[in-house]
Amino acid sequence: MTFEEIYALAKQRKQEMPEGKSTTELFRKGVDGIGKKLVEEAAESWMAARFESRDAQALELSQVLYYVACMMAEKGLTLEEVNAKL
Repeated sequence: MTFEEIYALAKQRKQEMPEGKSTTELFRKGVDGIGKKLVEEAAESWMAARFESRDAQALELSQVLYYVACMMAEKGLTLEEVNAKL
């Protein structure tokens, strides 16, 4: 899955708010809830880089990317806006 696809999924989940999905609950918590998950996953990716396998690190980093996409969807940021800052 590319980041563009992850972002599209996050936007879709934000729009549809499907019941029973953890992302729906996260969007209900807003910026603070998403931010907490983003920080948590960033810390876990750091710890995985220090003490765990490459596979574990890849998993944690993929979760960071997902929560970045969720934050973008929550705030209505576009890929173009973020890419312009890279």
